[in-house]
Amino acid sequence: MFEINRIIDTDSYKASHFLQYPPNTTGAFFYLESRGSERDYTETVFFGLQYLLKRYFCEKFTQEMVEEAREVITAHGLPFNYAGWTRLIEKRGGKLPLKIRAVAEGSVVPTRNVLMTVETTDDEFYWLGSWFETQLMRIWYPVTVATQSYYIKRDVYRFLQETADDADAEINFKVHDFGSRGVSSQETAAIGGAAHLVNFMGTDTMSALLLHREFYHAEMAGFSIPAAEHSTITSWGRENEADAYRNMLDNFAKPGATVAIVSDSWNIYEAVEKIWGEQLRQQVVDSGATVVIRPDSGEPVEVVAKVAQILGEKFGTETNSKGYKVLKNVRIIQGDGVNQESIKQILQRLKDENFSASNIAFGIGGSLLQKISRDTLKFAYKCSAITANGKLIEVYKQPITDAGKNSKRGRLDLIKNENGEFETVKLENAETLAAENSQLDIVYENGEITIDDNLDAIRKRTAVKFT
Repeated sequence: MFEINRIIDTDSYKASHFLQYPPNTTGAFFYLESRGSERDYTETVFFGLQYLLKRYFCEKFTQEMVEEAREVITAHGLPFNYAGWTRLIEKRGGKLPLKIRAVAEGSVVPTRNVLMTVETTDDEFYWLGSWFETQLMRIWYPVTVATQSYYIKRDVYRFLQETADDADAEINFKVHDFGSRGVSSQETAAIGGAAHLVNFMGTDTMSALLLHREFYHAEMAGFSIPAAEHSTITSWGRENEADAYRNMLDNFAKPGATVAIVSDSWNIYEAVEKIWGEQLRQQVVDSGATVVIRPDSGEPVEVVAKVAQILGEKFGTETNSKGYKVLKNVRIIQGDGVNQESIKQILQRLKDENFSASNIAFGIGGSLLQKISRDTLKFAYKCSAITANGKLIEVYKQPITDAGKNSKRGRLDLIKNENGEFETVKLENAETLAAENSQLDIVYENGEITIDDNLDAIRKRTAVKFT
């Protein structure tokens, strides 16, 4: 497997920064925050740091890594702190003298607050806090996926509360991750898919299951069902479309089971009305299974509404306690053109036509794991203090051209104030970082993980917002 030397896994200009700090610098303090959002997100769901730390920060650095880094970085045209890295091997045994404090994973924190702080713990290695910005900043990705997924969950949950009998029983499987093929690497799929599983339990991204198993103590983090793709339907030929569907029922439609069957290969409306609603209707009813029809083309709001109407006419509906119609024997899953906005539009259209949100689930591909960037939540990792000549010096920037990029200054902590709200505060000395109301825990210190969380606990922290 291709492994990148973790010393080299940084931005090129970082290699020269050890020469750029003030004379006699002996310590540095950094923090991570979301400086707001390009969308209407006012909170973040923190997730993924434990994976990053276990995967990249616990293994000792070696002299062989130092030698390779010197060769590559100097040939690349930059100075390399060979003496400093060699000293790290000699003095610290290759373990990083860093203290990382962070909010508990799964915490829902308003934007513009400190989520993580990084501080050097050895005077000789003040420059390391900056060196690892590149790797630590990658936390933006799982946090952003988890946050987007959280906001989608909030929207779906609202419609369930308004139109379904038991929102809590349904919500965890309402949004399914279809994103693995749409991202740039297996690791991206695993990280992003794992972040989605903080909020939901449906996924087709199996690499995410392995990440949770290895790094978050979850034996099985998510679930899926048998489902057809177009090739397994179209390979039967258009004249045998009904036989392709019947084959799915014969193989998978058992009492209590759920099976999803894509039905738009030729004419979605004819398939729903004539094949599902007439030719195969009795087999569906007799099977005792829930058969999920998947449209996969066209304008999602219009197509879903029409499919729901036809299915209601053919299979019948029941009226729930909220006065909304629930399809008998069948459901719908929409997996094409799905994003946060289209989900709300589809659910609103169904509600307007008196259909419960119970009738539909969603699969999201590229927009869940890929159509985001570090700017979605405007993530920043900044130095806010150094120690030089024995004195604490506050560090900040305040560009006149963009107030949104103003940075915080001083040693920082995140607390719950007297109103029970998150608040970032400036502290005067290292000892006060252990304030009783601090929301930041030491998760990593001097090369060792100090908190080893599990997915169940993480989900409970996020789910508090849905009770």
